[in-house]
Amino acid sequence: MYALLEAYEQVQIFLERGGPILLWIGLLVFVMWTLIIERLMYYRIGFPRLARQIMERWEARRERKSWEAHQIRQSMVADAKINLQSQLSLIKAMVALCPLLGLLGTVTGMMEVFDVMAIAGTGSARNMASGISKATIPTMAGMVGALTGVFFTAILDRQAKMKKTHLEDELTFDH
Repeated sequence: MYALLEAYEQVQIFLERGGPILLWIGLLVFVMWTLIIERLMYYRIGFPRLARQIMERWEARRERKSWEAHQIRQSMVADAKINLQSQLSLIKAMVALCPLLGLLGTVTGMMEVFDVMAIAGTGSARNMASGISKATIPTMAGMVGALTGVFFTAILDRQAKMKKTHLEDELTFDH
């Protein structure tokens, strides 16, 4: 119990040192990771069910050679692709927003440093330390959030393409 309380206090100190922008970065990263986990679960659980339904609908067709059958197959694959790529553009936007919020934290922290310099009139490192930490911690947090998002976005993109290609290969024509 004591270790949990100590960890909570350390997180609270970290958030205070990082300033209010750090809370926004944390919220953004939390939502981004919620969407990433949702996509990973969909690829593992939800999409196989959808692919099976598409396969059953395709195999239930009596005729799979005509131009019309080709168009229906393309429509089925396009619907699957839309489901596979759902939320990926939102995740990518959040990845791009992370470093921008980090930069905003840098600017607000540096403004605090300049305020201290204007009020104190000297370059006292002790007086400026709070502003400097509010400038660097959000930058670091934004970059870490963006890097993890970029890595998993690439994985999600690759899985979506692979699953779409596999589905296309499974929907065979009668020749």
